[in-house]
Amino acid sequence: MTPSTTVADTAPEPPIPGPPKGLRGHPWLTLLTVALGVTMVALDGTIVAIANPAIQKDLGASLADVQWITNGYLLALAVALITAGKLGDRFGHRQTFLIGVVGFAAASAAIGFSGNVALVVAFRVLQGLCGALLMPAALGLLRATFPAEKLNMAIGIWGAVIGSSTAAGPIVGGLLVEHVNWQSVFFINAPVGILALVLGLLLLVDHRAENAPRSFDLPGIALLSAAMFCLIWALIRAADWQWGSAKTLLFLGLAVVCFALFVCWESRTREPLLPLGMFRSVPLSAGTVLMVLMAFGFMGGLFFVTFYLQNVHGMSPVDSGLHLLPLTATMIVSSPLAGVLITRFGPRLPLVTAMAITAVSMFGLSRMDVGTGTAMMSLWFALLGFGLGPVMVGATEVIVGNAPIRHAGVAGGLQQAAMQVGGSLGTAVLGAVMAGKVDDTLPGTWAGAGLPPLPADKAGKASEAVEVGIAPIAKGTPAEIAGKITSVAHDTFVSGMGLAFTVAAVVSAVAAVVAAFTKRGENAEAGAGAGPI
Repeated sequence: MTPSTTVADTAPEPPIPGPPKGLRGHPWLTLLTVALGVTMVALDGTIVAIANPAIQKDLGASLADVQWITNGYLLALAVALITAGKLGDRFGHRQTFLIGVVGFAAASAAIGFSGNVALVVAFRVLQGLCGALLMPAALGLLRATFPAEKLNMAIGIWGAVIGSSTAAGPIVGGLLVEHVNWQSVFFINAPVGILALVLGLLLLVDHRAENAPRSFDLPGIALLSAAMFCLIWALIRAADWQWGSAKTLLFLGLAVVCFALFVCWESRTREPLLPLGMFRSVPLSAGTVLMVLMAFGFMGGLFFVTFYLQNVHGMSPVDSGLHLLPLTATMIVSSPLAGVLITRFGPRLPLVTAMAITAVSMFGLSRMDVGTGTAMMSLWFALLGFGLGPVMVGATEVIVGNAPIRHAGVAGGLQQAAMQVGGSLGTAVLGAVMAGKVDDTLPGTWAGAGLPPLPADKAGKASEAVEVGIAPIAKGTPAEIAGKITSVAHDTFVSGMGLAFTVAAVVSAVAAVVAAFTKRGENAEAGAGAGPI
């Protein structure tokens, strides 16, 4: 046995699940149960952004405080995902899922009752940790419950739930904040969590790795957590610190060092947190990279779309959410359809095609301008949903399906961590592209419109406003001048957004090449003869 080979790596795979007996452990009921838990986490990823202004006003929070409401959650989620997946493999995915559901719902309710921003941030961190327990466990339960020939369809529906919940966040959040209060954005998770808990207790069957080690890789957990924290923190703060600043480079450097130490440690320890042998599978590695690249374009691009709809077109949060319905609808349709196609043809062709469609849609979005109408927007949003749905499903199946079933939780954590890293990287990099384009374009466009030069102390603030589509109009500005400033600001923002989407289109095209290295999960192929559900 080599130093990098663990006892678990040499153990035989557990038997492929057969037909269920009764309701407990029934695959489709298991899917229904985990989908409820996943809905809470996916919805929370976008719904809270709508509530942030109301929270800031009601609690008297600073801008930095409000940023921590989002950043604290993202950091906790990203740092804990792989460790949480290992906990599921060790102690059981059912228990881990139920603890995550209870903790997430309880933390959500506690936020609603919080009277100051410090408590909101603290409970948001707890939400992130509980979400990290819940998400990999959900995938682990699906991997262990569904026979191989049905797994793609299950992951397709699971992906549709995540996509639709993520895209529905702005709509639901806008309605609740506008017609109830910001607390209702968090209280809504309580009944969903209670229902998921009841169904989980009644329907879920425990699954855990056979011959699981009694000890935990504490050095590995510490090194990976430190690496993920430094990486995500650098990406979150890069917009404020600047990419070339000492702080940004310090945290990126620390992330590289911690990742290197983690790899060295994992290759030598007897019971690693993340078995490096998993990455000998080229399809699994390709699926992980594909998930990062997909999230880069999707989450980074969606960040600008909300500003475009609300600040350039003047839509309310609810209206902007409704304009994203074509994206939601096509993801709901394409995700389970992708599961069927991947089951029949394998993931390679559907994934390459889907990423090519995503690249085309990103290029189309890059051509939008201030006057683009609803019909053209809907076309590109719908096309984007048709591309993203299959990638969400296929990349997940490639990662989870090519991992041994005893490492299903770790694989689920890896899939979710790849999404978080890709989303943070996309938002940071495309944000830097936008900022650079605005800084380069705004002075000339401003002067070309015949506007008086901006004083040095106001130029920076004007650029920051334009980067999110807001016209920097001072109080008391004459209507004619205000109209020119609005036109310059929106044209400059749209040019920056166009460049950002062009970069996202190129990244999507690269992802289409990466998708060519994927294939059906090796363990799925081994279990192709499992009995019907």
